[in-house]
Amino acid sequence: MTISPVIRLHPDDGVVIARASLPPGTVVADGVTTVERIPSGHKVAIKPIATGEPVKRYGQIIGFATQAIAPGQHVHVQNCGMGDFSKDYAYCVDVKPTPNFDLPATFEGIRRPDGRVATRNYIGILTSVNCSAHVASLVADVFKKNPFTGDNPLADFPNVDGVVALTHKTGCGMTQNEPLALLRRTLGGYARHVNFSHVIVLGLGCEVNQIGGLMEEQKLAGRLRAMDIQEVGGTRKTVEAGIAFVREALTDANKVRRETVPASELTVALQCGGSDGYSGVSANPALGAASDLIVRHGGTVILSETPETYGAEHLLTRRAVSREVGEKLVDLMRWWDEYTTREGAEMNANPSPGNKAGGLTTILEKSLGAMAKAGTTNLVEVLRYAEPVTKKGFVFMDTPGYDPVAATGQVAGGANLVCFTTGRGSVFGCKPAPSIKLATNTPMYKRMEEDMDVNCGTILEGEESVEQCGQRIFDLVLKTASGQPTKSESFDFGGAEFAPWVLGATM
Repeated sequence: MTISPVIRLHPDDGVVIARASLPPGTVVADGVTTVERIPSGHKVAIKPIATGEPVKRYGQIIGFATQAIAPGQHVHVQNCGMGDFSKDYAYCVDVKPTPNFDLPATFEGIRRPDGRVATRNYIGILTSVNCSAHVASLVADVFKKNPFTGDNPLADFPNVDGVVALTHKTGCGMTQNEPLALLRRTLGGYARHVNFSHVIVLGLGCEVNQIGGLMEEQKLAGRLRAMDIQEVGGTRKTVEAGIAFVREALTDANKVRRETVPASELTVALQCGGSDGYSGVSANPALGAASDLIVRHGGTVILSETPETYGAEHLLTRRAVSREVGEKLVDLMRWWDEYTTREGAEMNANPSPGNKAGGLTTILEKSLGAMAKAGTTNLVEVLRYAEPVTKKGFVFMDTPGYDPVAATGQVAGGANLVCFTTGRGSVFGCKPAPSIKLATNTPMYKRMEEDMDVNCGTILEGEESVEQCGQRIFDLVLKTASGQPTKSESFDFGGAEFAPWVLGATM
């Protein structure tokens, strides 16, 4: 079977996507040949586009021609840019019934005493402030597995996945309003996370983010142990006390056993990073198909990265179950407009240089591809950063576009597993939640196979459909939730990637 050298995503599109690098003279449409080299994953015009005319991909506006574009020309930053256009929010018009499957899928999960289900079993060491970060790391390092030598201090505790210190760069020198509340909401979400069997929080003692205030505000009394370095008596004594806490907790944590539970216990964070021109063609739509399966089996998926939904939000408001939910999303976009203006930035500062090298021209184009991760089901709720996710189905959480910060918010909200698409090749983990990596294209997958869990490049090569790849992703989600390690877990990723969103001035 001969495969076309280009991909056309919608009949209304004036551009097509190169499957591989195309030399001049390549036929890309009836009567249209390339007039210059088109890099892999980039766009080529298949009709004349006048200056100021919209450029469409996915049948949606991704930008406007900044100069006349002839058929066969490369369409990218040199001739396509941002512009204003009206969006029809059409609240709720695309809401449709989403029936659950009669026989829900299952996985082998860890049922906690409070009834919640974990996919992993970690002991966590949180820090109230950066000043206690090193001490927390010293404690965790005593129990650290070495993925290269095979050394494992936890060999006698096979049901414990690890001891992880989650450190950060803030907690003091901050104002005692929104920035502090956001940090405490994030730490509280991790302290309550179902994938932690036991948690200790270490502070210095004199920081703005006092542990007592954190525990009171987040209602954490009785849920975690707390220590201040100044009160305990310094570094050595605190490290010794922290090690003693972990050793005490290990025996109890190791008592857990996995049992068969329904897929409705899944809360999956949807992420993309290091995106390319194929992200919206292969991995993101395939993850969207898997997301639909998760929702139809009664589970939850969390889309985030608000700046990477900018310009495509009108497609989500149509799927909102109520006008109130849809307006929450629009309000977030207005906040980001004001925030970037206040900070002297612009929304189109995203895509990143790597995204642009991969073929993404504007944030509108990136957003349209990124939102495909959420599939086609109804939008049931819109949440602030790190707010607890309490509803089943497809929810949206406000986060920045930067992957570690976004995923940190989603996991704080309760995600017990992460699915992460990448075209350029992001390496990432997100303890205590396992992270599945989905490659958009086969060359990158083969180059970084030790880091990638799924190759979605099969869609580009005509080997399987989006739906078939989505089923493969869903099957891997169930296996991963049952304890099968991901590629990022084999390298012990996930501690350093903890990155709470920092708002406001550092004082």
